[in-house]
Amino acid sequence: MVDRTDSGPTPAAVRRALRRAATGRALDVDEAAALLTARGPELDELLRIAGEVRDAGLRDAGRPGVVTYSKKVFIPLTRLCRDRCHYCTFATVPHRLPAAFLETDEVLAIARQGAALGCKEALFTLGDRPEERWPAARAWLDERGYDSTVDYLRACAVAVLEETGLLPHLNPGVLSWSELQRLKPVAPSMGMMLETTATRLWSEPGGPHFGSPDKEPAVRLRVLDDAGRVGVPFTTGILIGIGETPAERVDALFAIRRAHREYGHLQEVIVQNFRAKPDTAMGGLPDAELHDLAATVAVARLLLGPKARLQAPPNLIEDEYDLLLRAGIDDWGGVSPLTPDHVNPERPWPQLDELARQTEKSGFTLRERLTIYPEYVRAGDPWLDPRLSPHVSALADPATGLAVEAARPVGRPWQEPEEVFGGGRVDLHATIDTAGRTDDRRGDFDSVYGDWAEVAGKVSPAASGGPAPGADGDLRAGLRLAADDPAALLEPRHADAALALFAADGPALDELCRLADDVRRDTVGDDVTYVVNRNINFSNVCYVGCRFCAFAQRERDADAFRLSVEQVADRAEEAWAAGAGEVCLQGGIDPKLPVTGYADIVRAIKARVPGMHVHAFSPMEIVTAAAKAGVPVREWLSMLREAGLDTIPGTAAEILDDDVRWVLTKGKLPAAAWVEVVSTAHELGIRSSSTMMYGHVDHPGQWLAHFRVLAGVQDRTGGFTEFVALPFVHTNAPIYLAGIARPGPTWRENRVVHAMSRLLLHGRIDNIQCSWVKLGDEGTVAMLRGGCNDLGGTLMEETISRMAGSGNGSARTEEQLRAIAAAAGRPARKRTTAYGHPSR
Repeated sequence: MVDRTDSGPTPAAVRRALRRAATGRALDVDEAAALLTARGPELDELLRIAGEVRDAGLRDAGRPGVVTYSKKVFIPLTRLCRDRCHYCTFATVPHRLPAAFLETDEVLAIARQGAALGCKEALFTLGDRPEERWPAARAWLDERGYDSTVDYLRACAVAVLEETGLLPHLNPGVLSWSELQRLKPVAPSMGMMLETTATRLWSEPGGPHFGSPDKEPAVRLRVLDDAGRVGVPFTTGILIGIGETPAERVDALFAIRRAHREYGHLQEVIVQNFRAKPDTAMGGLPDAELHDLAATVAVARLLLGPKARLQAPPNLIEDEYDLLLRAGIDDWGGVSPLTPDHVNPERPWPQLDELARQTEKSGFTLRERLTIYPEYVRAGDPWLDPRLSPHVSALADPATGLAVEAARPVGRPWQEPEEVFGGGRVDLHATIDTAGRTDDRRGDFDSVYGDWAEVAGKVSPAASGGPAPGADGDLRAGLRLAADDPAALLEPRHADAALALFAADGPALDELCRLADDVRRDTVGDDVTYVVNRNINFSNVCYVGCRFCAFAQRERDADAFRLSVEQVADRAEEAWAAGAGEVCLQGGIDPKLPVTGYADIVRAIKARVPGMHVHAFSPMEIVTAAAKAGVPVREWLSMLREAGLDTIPGTAAEILDDDVRWVLTKGKLPAAAWVEVVSTAHELGIRSSSTMMYGHVDHPGQWLAHFRVLAGVQDRTGGFTEFVALPFVHTNAPIYLAGIARPGPTWRENRVVHAMSRLLLHGRIDNIQCSWVKLGDEGTVAMLRGGCNDLGGTLMEETISRMAGSGNGSARTEEQLRAIAAAAGRPARKRTTAYGHPSR
């Protein structure tokens, strides 16, 4: 609860906060809020300190004294919106518009005029999901064959790129992780104002955001995080003077700082002052005072630091250019010589000559930038999709990343780069077992995973050690259920019993494993099954930044490799000649893999070896490839099936709980997206395995929830062929090297997870597989005695676990797998991918 009756900080508190700021000390919420009230000499001192921080950042960036702006056109794609913000004049109703959306020709006409005037940015601004409120918007999209506003926006962005060469910056409001994935290939940058984190301004009647579903702070904070997970150079900011308290304003700045520290994606932060507009619910309120704006800018500079790019819109400041420059901004935002500010149409943009004069008057040089900020231009991967690189390179100075002011945009094809896919350390699959990896970590270890301190703060305390023992009664109840009705352990009413079993040790654990093995014997018999297969990793180039992954490399890292389509087909043919009936294909999320690459690989294998079963592409690969192609997951999977895809691996699951996923994986698909992909595959007749990786930053409560998710999918689709428990291999995992993850599961945890998987999934998934790659031969034998019936495959090559530090080799012969089964006292049987009897 925010106390809005507080009389505010004392003068002594303001002076104390100023002293701390002057010496570079970190400010807490109370100190930052106190500085917002600085006026007179204290405000002058605050601006001086903030200005020095900004100046240091510009020097470090190699552009001392440079203040930037973007020359843009403003494209109001639709002024319809499902929200009802009480200060907004941009959003309107259908009968006041000639049409629900601008037609593509109208969009291009604006863009062409801008290009002729030297603009380089096409700023798309639009209301949030108008089709969900206005039938006219839904009908307009349906008539033109678009499923959603986001679909139409994507098409317009491509048209602008191809017809004019302007660089789209997209502001469609709240987006999902999947929608961000779909839009990233068509726009160098995107944005959404956070505005505020004060939930009461959204939830309470009379608040400025009341009745606006997309303005809920928790929703907007999720968008900030998802944009970072997807690797989008993103613009955000706060809106001041809408009824927030100083503490709430500071809280929003801390939230922005937290998101950027974790993901490094916030290319600019806008501090915008509320200006009352007539004919709105808030039209009678006073404007945010300019000295309040200056103090907020200065506090934002101190909290966000010297590297932050900080902006204040120049058409909202009543010619107080010097005041805002003193406060610490280093950017004026987008300025248009053609189109008005459609959000603030009553306040025209300053002329560029006047903006340059005012900037120089304060001792700075005005330089043009692109919509994507210089730091991200120069970094390239993972921030810029390869299909956008030619458009950006044509307008950017390669030395600075700023705009070449004399450059004029020209339309260019939006397409895959024409280059051969393949190269690097292509023998890694063999030399990983001899020469090993070049280093224990990739070259950008200190930056690609985000701020490790922020990551550590999100780890649940329950993940720091073993589970607390359950009550004796819960343990006894759990063992009774395991014997009489094991699948009932998944029911919420038996959660205490299930968690007690996850904590079992000593004789209780032995009994649990015995019961699991009894269920195994009753369900599938004594045969230990295995498949003769070859694992083929076709690329390890990946910029997603999963914090557990030691496999992914940057393109320029010594261990990076890409296999050509022909090389993949060669390996499949070799595998067939060696007796394999399956190839398992997975790779990194390689930005240079062509959209057609996945299907091309499958077709090449089927052309070379028609009888080979292709088990390929994790849900993460599928969802990102579909987004890159701009098609629904169902359509993408259908195309792969037509190319010859047989089944998919249910990897990329890790733990299907987003609280742990975002710690563990940073940018991988959310749990709901994983469920969508595998469910859709099953509905199309493409079966999959299911997996769980455990023993890192997780705890048994999350394991239980994960099994419930898998059970729910299986109940709906029946498409899982097996469950594979994957112990976390820690040795070279970044999250372990950073001191956050545990060193893999304990021996007790390995036994309990495999046994519990047999019990919890009983009646749903019959086959429980243990990984000899991760457990070793002796460990595998023990799991076979505790509920498992499958050994997986011969693999022939295995790079992912070996790069992580597994010491159990990368291949097993059939004879070796049979020997493992014999050591467990069981017969072995070769199987197909779907657990049938092979014909060869």
